[in-house]
Amino acid sequence: MRKESYIKLQAQRLTTGQINRRRFIMSALATGVTLPTAISLAGRAEAMTPKQGGVFRMAVGHGSTTDSIDPATAENDFSTHVVYSRGNNLTEVSKSGELVGELAESFEPGDTASTWVFNLRPGVEFHNGKSLTAEDVIATMNYHRGEDSKSAAKGLVSQISSMRADGANRVIFELQSANADFPFIVSDYHLIILPSEDGVVDALSGIGTGGYVVETYEPGVRANFNRNPNYWKEGAAHFDRYELLSILDATARQNAVMNGDVDFAGDIPPNTVALMSRVPTIDILKTTGTQHYTFPMRLNVEPFDNYDLRMALKYSIKRQELVDKILLGHGEAGNDVPVNASMPFFNPDLPSHEFNPELAAEHYAKSGHSGPIQLSAADAAFAGAVDAAQLIAASAKEAGIDIEVVREPSDGYWSNVWNKKGWCACYWSGRPTQDWMYSSAYTNDTEWNDTAWKGTESSARFNELVVQARAETDEAARRAQYYEAQSLLQNDGGAIVSMFASYLAAHSKALAHDEAVAANWANDGNKAQERWWFA
Repeated sequence: MRKESYIKLQAQRLTTGQINRRRFIMSALATGVTLPTAISLAGRAEAMTPKQGGVFRMAVGHGSTTDSIDPATAENDFSTHVVYSRGNNLTEVSKSGELVGELAESFEPGDTASTWVFNLRPGVEFHNGKSLTAEDVIATMNYHRGEDSKSAAKGLVSQISSMRADGANRVIFELQSANADFPFIVSDYHLIILPSEDGVVDALSGIGTGGYVVETYEPGVRANFNRNPNYWKEGAAHFDRYELLSILDATARQNAVMNGDVDFAGDIPPNTVALMSRVPTIDILKTTGTQHYTFPMRLNVEPFDNYDLRMALKYSIKRQELVDKILLGHGEAGNDVPVNASMPFFNPDLPSHEFNPELAAEHYAKSGHSGPIQLSAADAAFAGAVDAAQLIAASAKEAGIDIEVVREPSDGYWSNVWNKKGWCACYWSGRPTQDWMYSSAYTNDTEWNDTAWKGTESSARFNELVVQARAETDEAARRAQYYEAQSLLQNDGGAIVSMFASYLAAHSKALAHDEAVAANWANDGNKAQERWWFA
């Protein structure tokens, strides 16, 4: 262990320029390693030293021609990459999963967690040369809070009762009630800070404080960026140019990275991982986080307003079969809550919604429904979504339930199917905290309540619990509140959370990155363009 620690220390000295390559090799030889090993160790250490330059080409399996450059409406990984390339948030989740300041140099609560103070970094400039001020933060948040706002983050910021600037670089938020997780909320990708003029932001300008400046933007097709020469963040955004491509077809995407047409391909289907891992020029990146695949049933569309029908469908699914056949083991079965053991206050004793054809048939008989039930799916939702829908239809048939799988076009899926049709396939990248996840997709005030779970006694109680837990500082009481919220959502809600899926990507071995890779989103937190470099 002492030898390994010594070599690691020498490697750090090499990468920081304290010693040269020859000195490192001599030091390694002194520990007893062979010359080839010492040379290899030197090469690995040097590869971990970030270098600037090159054109980074990335392909993702999401994107639609209905996308917009407006961060408020970003709804897939293509849009999230665009957002994170051009802008920054007040806070961010680091590569190691910790919440750290980004545009905010520091943040702290007031006397209670209903007041939060954010101190902005001095000297930060937008791409147009404007200096970042507290007024920009306030105008940005108001853009999402507005009465007519269609922002997906409206539910997240609705808890803000007022904001005020205390000088140019200090913002004070007053919340409707205490929220210990509020600093996490402002790291949401919709909430990048935009430049303001007279208290108004132009969300379509493409201007931000980020490491890359938008050159061209074609919704759902491609986006090209050039490095921001005045980027405030040191040791980040190493590429001279970044090219983002939307390639929805999985085979085309994997061929692109294998042929060298792109350097990085996200959303690799599990069934191709074994094959691609044998390609000598490619590495497979696998990270495990909170990503989950769902089949939301909208309660405002018949017959999904029927409690017994929802329960019948929940018990008619062979979840482990989905993990085995769709994820090929790269994940775990879901349990109809968007929470797993990686998140705080997860209830490990929540009853399992395992395949039970007898119970499913019993609930289905109580529902009084007859005839086929339509389930819309496209692989734009997630790789293998159509096949997953077919497996659900097959298992439901064993319970006497007829499911008709509707194959939808991939382009426009998120605008024309999701959040509109009664039952469809969907994916969620998940969130670091329960409050954030619930506020994004399950509370009454969010635009992305894709189950339209409103109007039931359980949903009303759930919304009360989310507010209460948000303000609760006693850990035991907060755990009890979240346990009850999980139970209500699992039992009465419209979400079928079928499986949690690992993030899978393939990239050229010419790329390098730190040992720590973020798991809060795909592709190193959707920030590979900022965190990676060419070795």
